[in-house]
Amino acid sequence: MSALLDAFASAFDALPARDAAGLGTTRRAALDAALRDGLPGPRTEAWKYTPLRALERRTFLPAASVAPAADGAALDAAIAGIPAPRVVFHNGRYDADRSELAGLPAGISLRPLSQVLGDGDVREANFLARRYERPDEVFARINAALADEGAVLRVEAGVQAPGAVHLVCVSSPSQNADSAAKGGPDLAWHLRHLIELREGAALTLVEHQLAADSHSHFGNSLAHVHLAPGASLVHARVQDEALGATAIARTDAVLARSAQYRRIDLELGAALSRHELNAALHGEGAQVQANGVLLASGRRHLDTRLGIDHVGRDSRCELTWRGLGAGRSRAAFHGGILIREGADGSNAALSNKNLLLSEGAEIDTQPVLEIHADEVQAAHGATVGQLDANALFYLRSRGVPAEQARALLTTAFCRETLAVIENEDVRAMLEVRLNLALERLQIA
Repeated sequence: MSALLDAFASAFDALPARDAAGLGTTRRAALDAALRDGLPGPRTEAWKYTPLRALERRTFLPAASVAPAADGAALDAAIAGIPAPRVVFHNGRYDADRSELAGLPAGISLRPLSQVLGDGDVREANFLARRYERPDEVFARINAALADEGAVLRVEAGVQAPGAVHLVCVSSPSQNADSAAKGGPDLAWHLRHLIELREGAALTLVEHQLAADSHSHFGNSLAHVHLAPGASLVHARVQDEALGATAIARTDAVLARSAQYRRIDLELGAALSRHELNAALHGEGAQVQANGVLLASGRRHLDTRLGIDHVGRDSRCELTWRGLGAGRSRAAFHGGILIREGADGSNAALSNKNLLLSEGAEIDTQPVLEIHADEVQAAHGATVGQLDANALFYLRSRGVPAEQARALLTTAFCRETLAVIENEDVRAMLEVRLNLALERLQIA
């Protein structure tokens, strides 16, 4: 067994909430499955472009067992500008002092998972009992075994939230056991979120993964998105973790009849980042529009996998993703679309365009389209290239310096993905984050 899985097994034995809400048997089964099958190797197709050899040798302590380095100013600065209502998790633990939930509209419930587990209500926590059968779902299994914190967000039928709700996960260095100095052990946390919108409800959710200072922690999050008939969710996710961090994330969305799910993912940070977005369009007329930006620089490794499953008739997906590679970084993108038998009238489109900004960078893209229905419209396209020499020449000929010209072109290349967000305040917030990351990229 790898050192990584051995550390997680030890964390399970010390997990206080292991048996809460009657989940002890389910958690043990998930851990046993992960230990039995181990970490996926290079011959596992889903992990072909993301080797785990370096990660499997590392060990992490449970975040709840080690105090974070006390630097309230750095934490406050990291979340400055994120308005209420918001729920904040610091190093995987609920931060009541920095959360502001008083402004939640009527009909919206937002609670930390630790409170739900503390109440012991099996029905409220039943989403934690989901099983993961594939051997390559190792981190979902580990999350099922160890997650004891996260956000449980429910919106009642017909509620139309006027503003955005913010889910903030901020990380910081741990503290040495013998002093209050930074530089303590590397920590791991496992967050589980539920976002549930009932019939006809509408909500905008912004998910922030931020770092208050440099560290090498491990974060493993898994989100369930359940949209009832006619529900509409706009979901923005910003991953801007520390450059030494490992960020593993997965989103599983299920859409009923005429539900709409619009989202954007900005992958801007972390040394190793992997996100799986799975959307099952079960209901007739369900729609997903998912855009994203992958910014790889230095020696960072980014891996994004989309799995869009058309089950209901006349369902629709539109996917627009952009990638930039600089330094000696590597980015991998898998865009999978499955149109099942009976999903007649489906419409699916995927566009993945990537730019290599240096000779040492690498970008791998896999568009996959599988069709088992009639009368569908489906298309996908993927490109990997360099900045347009003619466009660069045009800008240079009008007196624009070379670095500024490249910055203008890369910014325009990425910014088109933000069109999925109609809320002006949210889009402006995302633009600021994206622009700051692009500025870092230019000098990487």
